[in-house]
Amino acid sequence: MNYTELSISVEPKEQGSDVLTAKLSEIGFESFVETENGFSAYIKEEQWNESEVKKIFSEYSGFFKISHNSKIIEQQNWNQLWESSFQPIDVEGKCYIRAPFHEAKENYLYDVIIEPKMSFGTGHHHTTQLMIQKLMKLDVSGNSLLDMGCGTGVLAVIASFMGADPITAVDIDDWSYENSIENLQKNNINNVLVHKGNAEILAGKLFHTILANINKNVLLNDIPVYVQSLEKKGNLVLSGFFETDADELTKKAADYGLKIKEKAVNSQWTMLHFIKHEN
Repeated sequence: MNYTELSISVEPKEQGSDVLTAKLSEIGFESFVETENGFSAYIKEEQWNESEVKKIFSEYSGFFKISHNSKIIEQQNWNQLWESSFQPIDVEGKCYIRAPFHEAKENYLYDVIIEPKMSFGTGHHHTTQLMIQKLMKLDVSGNSLLDMGCGTGVLAVIASFMGADPITAVDIDDWSYENSIENLQKNNINNVLVHKGNAEILAGKLFHTILANINKNVLLNDIPVYVQSLEKKGNLVLSGFFETDADELTKKAADYGLKIKEKAVNSQWTMLHFIKHEN
């Protein structure tokens, strides 16, 4: 499977990158890598739609200075591409996320090996870090957990290290499905069941904690399913959207009986933690 790489230069960089990655994720872009002048975004070759991309850039041309180019990235070239730029991540001094070719470090609670390939969730993005920070605060030991839109499987890996059991990981993308299985094996984890699919897979299943780091539109559509699949007093943790979208998601969650517990923001990206009411 080939991917299209969209290389984007944007000024101002931080604000422009945050806005554009959010918009591009809504039209199918799966992975983002920071560059010196902006970022590179990746989408399956068959999903590439230049007119949709240009429409997004046109909408924000009055706010940011944007230039871009695109090229095809063959599947076999991906490892070389990400290995040249992948750096380990420290999350609050507790979780160390590294590639297999990085040396392990002592004094971390969780040493996580991730080989991301084309999957989202290396830990570099603000939303993944928000989810990890929240997960490490939750009491998941001995409880069932769902990693929805699992990407690399990094949240499932950390949850397993924290004692969650059993764990289910779901992603609609072929590469993410395969990559999650690979990363679970690299971390010697055997209590995570990985599914390829969408929220329909959740029918008849119950979880104490559901983690969903997906774009706003998918979350809005799937909140009713999450609620049906959440135990009473269970946790629903959402990210993958901007702070400007938080009120809409909070209202939708409240309509289905969820109570907001916490909100956290990192560079406008947002995490929402909800609790399911007892009745």
